[in-house]
Amino acid sequence: MNAGKVAYFNYLDPFSLAAWLYPKAPNGAIMSSVEDVHEGSGYGLYLRDAKLRFHYTVRWTDLGMRLETQRPLELNRWHQVVLTYDGKRKASGVKIYVDGEDQPAKVLFDAMVWPLDNKAPFRIGAGEGPEDRFRGYIDEVRVYNRALSPEEAATLPVLETVPQIAAITPRKRTPAQANKIAYCFLDQFSPQDIQQARRALTDLERDREAYYDAIPTVMVMKEGSPRGAFVLKRGAYDAHGDKVSAGLPHVLPPLPEGYPNNRLGLARWLVNRSNPLTARVTVNRFWQMLFGVGLVKTVTDFGSQGEWPTNPELLDWLATEFMDSGWNVKAILKTMVMSATYRQSSKVTPALLEKDPENRLLARAPRFRLPAQVVRDQALAVSGLLVEKVGGPPVKPYQPPGLWEEVSFGDTYKPDDGDGLYRRSLYTFWKRTVAPPAMVTFDAADREMCAVRITRTNTPLQALDLMNDVTYLEASRKLAERVIKEGGSTPQTRIDYAFRLATARLPRAKESEVLLDALRQYEQRYRDKPEAAVQYIRQGKSGRDEKLDTSELAAYTAVASLILNLDETITKE
Repeated sequence: MNAGKVAYFNYLDPFSLAAWLYPKAPNGAIMSSVEDVHEGSGYGLYLRDAKLRFHYTVRWTDLGMRLETQRPLELNRWHQVVLTYDGKRKASGVKIYVDGEDQPAKVLFDAMVWPLDNKAPFRIGAGEGPEDRFRGYIDEVRVYNRALSPEEAATLPVLETVPQIAAITPRKRTPAQANKIAYCFLDQFSPQDIQQARRALTDLERDREAYYDAIPTVMVMKEGSPRGAFVLKRGAYDAHGDKVSAGLPHVLPPLPEGYPNNRLGLARWLVNRSNPLTARVTVNRFWQMLFGVGLVKTVTDFGSQGEWPTNPELLDWLATEFMDSGWNVKAILKTMVMSATYRQSSKVTPALLEKDPENRLLARAPRFRLPAQVVRDQALAVSGLLVEKVGGPPVKPYQPPGLWEEVSFGDTYKPDDGDGLYRRSLYTFWKRTVAPPAMVTFDAADREMCAVRITRTNTPLQALDLMNDVTYLEASRKLAERVIKEGGSTPQTRIDYAFRLATARLPRAKESEVLLDALRQYEQRYRDKPEAAVQYIRQGKSGRDEKLDTSELAAYTAVASLILNLDETITKE
């Protein structure tokens, strides 16, 4: 019998199949949804030498799962058969019940690692060929889109109706009969609070399964015995010298007694308080992140070829504080940024600059260009576009069209819509071989190798990016809208507001004069060329405020772009 499109299940979908069987022959298909070819893809429940066999197949040779009951069915009598699958892609998640009893099964194949694209119809009593026709009777076929519990599977063979079971004294009822009448009571006649509790339990079980399913898994093959390692005489692979084993370099402290000589022991050694390196190296990198240069300038080399720390006592104290706080990164960073050293002015006299150009003496606050990610995030934040959501999958902000197609074999980069365009740069999708151009322009490290120290360059491309990239043009327009609405009613107050948002200070008289003069010129230009104003403010996917005058908005957008391009805006000082 062809039942049509009633039971399409992917390999992550739990399901159950149930039926009454009266087999007259030891071989045949009971229920199947398999392609019309020998050993085709699909799933099915079969009789093979009177044993129940289930298969779920993507490719018969290497993708799928198969298992078979150990005990054969008795022919020429009725049996109630139930198969359940929990959707976990393992043969251990398949259970077969005969007359309510869980049947021991032998796993024949277990490699379900690929989804099944099955469009074959659901057949009852037939498989992919005439030899699979079932000889006997099949009755009361049931298909469930969930895995039945053992208690539910045990109630299906119960022939008595609920009234008939109710007429039996409780002590004389079988466990299956008791379960059947209990399910009926819970479904139909139990008090409202019991039904609510049952539904809540079902929801919690579903949430638990969803939680476990969300835990990432990694495919790991069984590790073999370690291969011996030897000193190779004169570098020749076949000239073995002394046998060597894994261990720490002798110049470093040895593993403490009781530590295993493996990765776990190495991890414990790294964070052991007696280890002189881990805490010092880590806080030195934090110091470099905040001050531009580490207390040890050679952040990647604390050895004999590295530079001596400018303040060894400070480095030791910070390392001790870091360990005492429980390796609390936020706490140690807070300690650094709230120090008098970090909070002093970044102004520098010519004499001091000549004597200490890298600020190794810490006589002033650090001053250097913001990292690439912060340059973009600051523009989004000042304009009000930044979406401050924490966590979640990577996002795809603006990139030049056609970028991926050139180097990634036809892959296409499609920017996100909505919030994905305005998340922090931390969440930007990063293709290792095609880094975001704006990030590269501002010296973001590539993903080809580990980079501990960021290089900082000053190139014309950076200014061109800030003036022409759609990210910054859109941010300039939204900043302009913000200052028109929030910055007061006069050009002076609006310029002051925009400048303060970007630099955290008010403009000086000369700066105000230059910006106001630029605003007047832009207003005149865009009143004379309204089509240019429309073209200028249409950048980006965020909608503009239609209530604002187009020429005025374009003029303020141009001034906002000037402010976002200021050295002081993109520089930490």
